[in-house]
Amino acid sequence: MIDADVGRRALGTVFAIVVAALILGQVLGQPILLGYVASGSMEPAMDTGDGFVAVPAGLGGEVSDGDVIVYEAREVNDGELTTHRVIEETDEGYVTKGDANPFTDQDGGEPYVTDGQVVATALQVHGTVVTIPHLGTVVMGVRSVLLGVLGAVAGALGLESGQGGVDADGAGALLVGLGVGLLGFGVVFDRAEPPKRDRFRQTTRRNVIAIWSVVGIVLLVLATAATAAMVVPSGTTAYEVVSTDDPSDEPQVMEPGASADLTRTVDNAGYAPIVVVTEPASDGVTAEPDRQVVGGRSDGETTITLSAPERQGTSLRTVSEYRYLLVLPPVLLGWLHGVHPYLAVTAVDAVVVGVGVLAILALFGTGDIRVRNPGSHVPFSRRIRRKLEKWLD
Repeated sequence: MIDADVGRRALGTVFAIVVAALILGQVLGQPILLGYVASGSMEPAMDTGDGFVAVPAGLGGEVSDGDVIVYEAREVNDGELTTHRVIEETDEGYVTKGDANPFTDQDGGEPYVTDGQVVATALQVHGTVVTIPHLGTVVMGVRSVLLGVLGAVAGALGLESGQGGVDADGAGALLVGLGVGLLGFGVVFDRAEPPKRDRFRQTTRRNVIAIWSVVGIVLLVLATAATAAMVVPSGTTAYEVVSTDDPSDEPQVMEPGASADLTRTVDNAGYAPIVVVTEPASDGVTAEPDRQVVGGRSDGETTITLSAPERQGTSLRTVSEYRYLLVLPPVLLGWLHGVHPYLAVTAVDAVVVGVGVLAILALFGTGDIRVRNPGSHVPFSRRIRRKLEKWLD
């Protein structure tokens, strides 16, 4: 039989994951494991407030006709994330439509949806979307509060984003970073948890801080900060291209089939060097160089080549930018990114938190930290200096 305490822990863990997935998904603008619809445009497949299992882009395979996707809209739904069905694939992108709507999104002014705009696909079984009735209403009330908290964290780290915050392309990566920190946080606390018979004595000791508690907090903070430093400045940028027989001096207004170059500045506002990967997220666009190292407090340049479609009209060309702290060789980071961006983010987080934890253990050892009352002994700054001198000796 399964121990009752183990069962409660397992249920609590599952519940925490579900709640965190819903809340973080709304805060970050990216469905994480679960998403929900906020309108009736997908009825009867999904009612207002219904939840659904969201498969992140890059993990669900290629998008095809009949798939229900979550994408970053440009015009419809006030430019917010939109959950609609793909009804046609074209050379310019996907044609999408809400099941309950009488017209397509493109008839309503939305450009063709490109792969770079797709952030998730709703799980379907035998052509039917797997829904969880009314699940969305659980998290609608907390979105604005947590957005403020996340914005405060980014502001405290001195980070800015050209997209106005953490965008959908970086949301999954940020969750990975938070997951690394939370996983490590739980591991060190479980590792440091005293036997039950000693629990009362250990938890009532005055002026003593458990070293593993410190390590857990440092690990969580470092993982969150490192991931935010990579994700917040990253994102997807859309360029509007006008194909016309009457081109202008504007580089994005050109004859059908013509190409033009734009210079994209890659600015690194931080003090740590980074590896920047710039990739096409749609057809008709290339980036050169696609990978470069940018030093701290400096910038680089990427040439974006845009191609106009053969037929006249307006279309979007999108590029995605990924940033990784240079804590591993650029070649290795590039290889990890090629496997999957989440893998590169996880590797960077592992190095950052690993170095941080080793530094804490080298400085303070594995024993608990005793904190004396101010004025009753040597000042804290002097004790830290002594620790450093002892460690260096």
